[in-house]
Amino acid sequence: LSILLSLLVPSHTARSPDCGGILTPSGLSYCKSGPRISHAAVLRQDLTAPPVPDLFPSSPKPQSRNQINSVKVTELSLSLIPDTGLRLSIDVDLGVTPAPSTTKVMKLSILADLHVEMNPEGNLELVASACKPTVEEVQSTEEMESKSSSSEVDKEINVGKICLEVSKLLLLPNEQLISLTAQFPITPSCQVQYLPLAAPMFSDQGIIISLQTTFQVAGTAIPLPVSPVPFTMPEPASSSPSHLTLAFSEHFYTSLFFALETAGAFNMTIPVSRAKITPLPRQMGSLFPEDLPVILQAVLRSSPRAVLEEGKAALKLFLTVRVGAGSPAFQSFLSVNVDMSAGLLLSVADTKMMISAAVIEDIELSLAASDVGPVPAALLEELFLPTIRQEVPAQMNVVLSEGIFLPHISSFTYADVNVVIHKDYVLVPCNLKLRARTE
Repeated sequence: LSILLSLLVPSHTARSPDCGGILTPSGLSYCKSGPRISHAAVLRQDLTAPPVPDLFPSSPKPQSRNQINSVKVTELSLSLIPDTGLRLSIDVDLGVTPAPSTTKVMKLSILADLHVEMNPEGNLELVASACKPTVEEVQSTEEMESKSSSSEVDKEINVGKICLEVSKLLLLPNEQLISLTAQFPITPSCQVQYLPLAAPMFSDQGIIISLQTTFQVAGTAIPLPVSPVPFTMPEPASSSPSHLTLAFSEHFYTSLFFALETAGAFNMTIPVSRAKITPLPRQMGSLFPEDLPVILQAVLRSSPRAVLEEGKAALKLFLTVRVGAGSPAFQSFLSVNVDMSAGLLLSVADTKMMISAAVIEDIELSLAASDVGPVPAALLEELFLPTIRQEVPAQMNVVLSEGIFLPHISSFTYADVNVVIHKDYVLVPCNLKLRARTE
């Protein structure tokens, strides 16, 4: 019964990760250092903009209410709280004018606990779960030596107002998190998308996120092959200096090539000279008495499969190559099965993984069907092996030349990248680099 029920359940409900990433504490530190100017701008704009709920609601008289005329962020830190989330700490110097002739400086300190949730749209969202502001008077133009106790000034602060501003600070990061789940083109008809499976986990090593790759061909999500082994994020070396470590399972690459196969990207047409295949039996001449151009049409007869070993990656291809005349309509007179293994070179440029087929490591040809009588295996290899060995990787590389977008958010690119191939998975340790603003 359980087997029957499992067949009735739609395949997309069986979700498992095939890639992911670990943002290290140093990467987190880099992320928070970039937008500090925007944090200050948000606080300055909202705390000083009238009319707003008064930050100091217990001021005795309307005419003597405190007015904030300057906001300066002096410290902003973001730290990991294992198994919980993040702690945001902000120190702000406020220039406050309680009366026309006086100005005092007050130090506002904000502690906020943050965690990441999955919202109904499937996007990750940064949420403030606790917020505690404190205010201390530093100095006044009237009484330079005076210093109010924190508890006295705390009674005047509008906690709700301050914590609302903290929530506004999360708007930009959350906009960037939405860009993580954008659809990215691979070919004109094939797109890739990375979907978080759950809220990230927080540990001493960093923020760990598991992702599932989905592909669309002509706007329709395609069912991917089932991964034989569930994928879990490998633990990074504790001494890793990188900001981020991305990880991709062997199944990720197999799914990518399956999607390209489904999109027809690996259907190849290869022109060859008829003179090169004259050793074929005389029946060919009776089939095609005119001197017609000869064409090889290659299609995948079985899904390609990626294989990852220590230090190397390969792609196994299972092709059927039809040999025929191409004018006015293609007429096949010979079919050859080709099983080949091509080495893959992997690198990263900007936020794309560049993949190229390099050396053909292994190739076998066998006769599948023939209208020109039996053809010895040695003759098949003599006629077609050099062309197939050269043209198949070349045409694959045309398809792969644009690369595939990696999971990323819009404001960052990757730098100092290293690609390390292990058995069954690929690690990509890298640093983050804030993109230059184009506005």
